[in-house]
Amino acid sequence: MTEQSFVLHDAGEGDEPLSNHSANPTFGEILEARLSRRGALLGGLATALGAMFVRPGESLASAATSIGPAEKMLGFAAIPVSDKDTLVVPPGYTARAICAWGEPIRSTGPAFAPTNTGADQAQQIGMHHDGMHFFPIEGRSPYEGSSTDGLLVMNHEYVEPRYLHAAKYAGQKIATDAVVIRDGKRDDDEVLKEINAHGVTIVRIAKQADGSWKIVDDPRNRRITGLTVMEIGGPVRGTEFVRTKFSPDGTRVRGTLNNCAHGVTPWNTYLTCEENWAGYFRNGTIVDQKPDLPREHARYGVRTERSRYAWELAASGRDEFVRFDATARGENPTQDYRNEPNAFGWVVEINPWDPNSVPVKRTHLGRFAHEGVIFAPVKEGKPVVCYSGDDARFEYIYKFVSAKPYHAATANGSLLDEGTLYAAKFNADGTGEWLALKPGVNGLTPENGFGSLAEILVNTRAAADRAGATKMDRPEWGAVDPRDGRVYFTLTNNSRRTEQQVDAANPRARNLFGHIIRWREENDDHTSTRFTWDLFVIAGPAEESRTASGARLTQDNIFACPDGLWFDSAGRLWIQTDIGESEQNRGPHAVFGNNQMLAADPITGEIKRFLTGPIGQEITGVVTTPDRRTMFINVQHPGANTSADEYAEGKIRSRWPDGQGVPRSATVVITKDDGGFIGT
Repeated sequence: MTEQSFVLHDAGEGDEPLSNHSANPTFGEILEARLSRRGALLGGLATALGAMFVRPGESLASAATSIGPAEKMLGFAAIPVSDKDTLVVPPGYTARAICAWGEPIRSTGPAFAPTNTGADQAQQIGMHHDGMHFFPIEGRSPYEGSSTDGLLVMNHEYVEPRYLHAAKYAGQKIATDAVVIRDGKRDDDEVLKEINAHGVTIVRIAKQADGSWKIVDDPRNRRITGLTVMEIGGPVRGTEFVRTKFSPDGTRVRGTLNNCAHGVTPWNTYLTCEENWAGYFRNGTIVDQKPDLPREHARYGVRTERSRYAWELAASGRDEFVRFDATARGENPTQDYRNEPNAFGWVVEINPWDPNSVPVKRTHLGRFAHEGVIFAPVKEGKPVVCYSGDDARFEYIYKFVSAKPYHAATANGSLLDEGTLYAAKFNADGTGEWLALKPGVNGLTPENGFGSLAEILVNTRAAADRAGATKMDRPEWGAVDPRDGRVYFTLTNNSRRTEQQVDAANPRARNLFGHIIRWREENDDHTSTRFTWDLFVIAGPAEESRTASGARLTQDNIFACPDGLWFDSAGRLWIQTDIGESEQNRGPHAVFGNNQMLAADPITGEIKRFLTGPIGQEITGVVTTPDRRTMFINVQHPGANTSADEYAEGKIRSRWPDGQGVPRSATVVITKDDGGFIGT
């Protein structure tokens, strides 16, 4: 046996290599042009930025009153930043952890233990919780039904093998995302456990007499993993792009991976979004000592060496593991897995109400690093509209408009299989337009390499390049204001921007802190192809920030790297942060402490810090019960900033939530002690 070797993954910003080399203008270039017109050269950056922000009440005069009862929007006391290994909420609130990684989804399932097997993990809650939704029992929308009983559906973005296999790895020098390879092979059960820790968990949870929540047995409790067989729907189904050894007719695929944020359809099903999936594959096709990758691999960052977790090196050589090697083995694509990566990067629809339902990948929503998907308010007899961001440096924001109208009595996922996908173009004068990604328009012709709608969708990024969309700075979660329909998107960061290049998301060189952008569709019609945009907040330390009211951030609300974003039904905007674990409490990010969640009033521009999390984690996923008296959020990858040396010495930086053993991602239930609305 050869000595153990470790493969390390350099996560970087967004977990993807920079792959957009198009000449499209960046958002920063457009923003700088607009700032110049607004007086940047005369009054300085602060004056120009102030001119861009909407003042309280400005352009919001037509906003509806809050959906909820009259209440103070931000009635809680802002909490300070924290670098402690604990979760903090304001005075008068209580937070409890539930649904931790490894907890069985049924009472008969295997209990969490460091020695759990791959088969055990298929019966347990997955690792690294991300986007989620609470589906109320007896309710057909997020705003009705039980507030004490429902299905909690959550994503699991990725895994940390050193914690997943803690019984084996203790005392060894292993960094985040590293795997153990012996004699060029990986242990089969380790690979199985890692694949089963990905995907989605569906569990029924209920409030108990003492006020706590717990998982209760239900036939709908199930795991959807990287092995679950799924249908391929929409225009890509059955095409040559997705035909493989497993599915020669191109209609099926095994699993969903790197599930980040989510969406909830108007017909009350769950959408899970495949984000940084490309690194899970490798394509070793070499011509003249250079990789000869098709654009549907190269433009997304499929590797030419080992994949992120080296699953293709599983010792048994089983087909479900070998498929992560997308190297062409002959002339016939149905004899190998050269097309396997093309079946990932989609939005997957899951019906949580039917345990026998088969998930469907909705390909007309585009293929890229989906952070999440959000829907505009639906109207009877009108098309369905949804938005999604591509979470990578210099990538794009997209919108889908269905071809068929929505009818509440008959609506289902087929509405997402026909329509038009658009990419956003932001103009320097504060206007914008949606560029259709369909055959024959915006340069998407056979002569330019786009011979069909399926080819456009499999190569969504390349299509947006050709159409002339605006390169953005890691567009992540989006949210739609329930009062006026305005769309908000987080733009997390991009340290790769130089002074000469100008940032894709804000006017500062080397954008470390990010922004939130917002726009309003022309005539408040979400099917429109034109919109107007502005900035809601420029994040960062006080001296580099600006809020929608024109004020600077203070110690009550400084934050960086906005990521998760969600509106509650009363119109509060909840903002979650994701400072990378290698930057937390260090250098320019030290002032922000651990990752946090804030609440904002979009009309006044007021922002307050509501929550801080433990060490090394990301705060992500947020939803409330219909009565808004219980909130659920997720804490992902606590302790991820533990170094390889510290791990070897047992000096793990976080022991959250149990205070012992390995750290575990978990859901947090937040309530107000007086039984009131969350946020008041």
